[in-house]
Amino acid sequence: MHIDAALMGIVFSAFSWSYFIAQVPVGIMLDRFGNRIIYFLALTFWSLFTLAQGFASSVAGFIGLRVGLGFSEAPCFPANSNIVGMWFPRKERARAIGVYTAAEYVGLGFLTPGLFWLLKSYGWQSLFIITGLAGLLVGAVWIFKYRDPQESDSVGAAELEHIAAGGGLTGKGVSGSKFKWADMGEMLRHRQVWGLLIGQFAVYSTFIFFLTWFPTYLATARHMGWIKVGFFASLPYIAGFFGILFAGVLSDFMLARGAKLGLARKLPVIMGLLGASTIIACNYVQSDTLVIAILSFAFFCQAMSSSGWSVLSEIAPVGKLGLLGGLFSAAANLSGIVIPIVIGFIVQDTGSFVGALVFVGLVALVGALAWIFGIGELKPIVLAHRD
Repeated sequence: MHIDAALMGIVFSAFSWSYFIAQVPVGIMLDRFGNRIIYFLALTFWSLFTLAQGFASSVAGFIGLRVGLGFSEAPCFPANSNIVGMWFPRKERARAIGVYTAAEYVGLGFLTPGLFWLLKSYGWQSLFIITGLAGLLVGAVWIFKYRDPQESDSVGAAELEHIAAGGGLTGKGVSGSKFKWADMGEMLRHRQVWGLLIGQFAVYSTFIFFLTWFPTYLATARHMGWIKVGFFASLPYIAGFFGILFAGVLSDFMLARGAKLGLARKLPVIMGLLGASTIIACNYVQSDTLVIAILSFAFFCQAMSSSGWSVLSEIAPVGKLGLLGGLFSAAANLSGIVIPIVIGFIVQDTGSFVGALVFVGLVALVGALAWIFGIGELKPIVLAHRD
């Protein structure tokens, strides 16, 4: 489609325009209607929009489908956070979040070489068609198999009591909650919420670089062929798979050994953000092998910082976990709007990725400061306006 670097930044960003806008509304919908139906609709429609991208014939049409994809995929992470809060006691929650977040990196890491083979063998359209069809299949499995714990035939009273005793959100107030603007306004007056939002913007900024510009960086700045890119690009993603699992295990291990809740939940995120800033070092080495090693370490650390979702269920007001999850995810995807465009213009204006890598690394450092100084004690926010 003859897309230059600046326009490609806009194409990459388009998904996050609608994803960002939809976060708070879908959080409200999740609190009101629950996880099962909203997640099914999201899975089905984002798969249809993915499939349709394989038939796009213009840049404008492609961007339009990316916007539709963003709207459809918006419920994903707030719903994930709700489901973990319902199904797992506090001491198991970080590992549970690590497992579902690691699934992102399974696709990125272990399937990337296959996707680049499809690209070379059958054209770019095949990537969208195959992944769209796979998503429709998963949506069908979801609607038939998933139930919240209080509605599941496989869960007995003893297990429900075990989850509830450990802080699981199995009781009333998880869904059916009505939205009030005053609740959101009051939530945004809490410093710990702003610390979470700034931190999550930074966490997702590094992820967005790897999700969008990373293969282009290898192909243009490092002059690798596309098949070689497919192999090397998979290595940081595989590192990310292990990074998020490590963060979950570390957090729950610290909690089980008597560490304070705040330290156990925040330390892996802070370590991850500090480690992700090492992406800047790629500007100072020549060896492709060393560059991939640095990028793999940076993405391992970025994945560690993705464990911040475990904090939400600790501080969310009663019945407002979906709303807080929507705000948290909106902050992440504001970076999805900003970061690809900024990188695109940096590359277009300078002709290199040097400034882009410095920018991404500095954002990660700002995020670490937000987690260190902004969040404070982990305890539920109490709203003056209650249902």
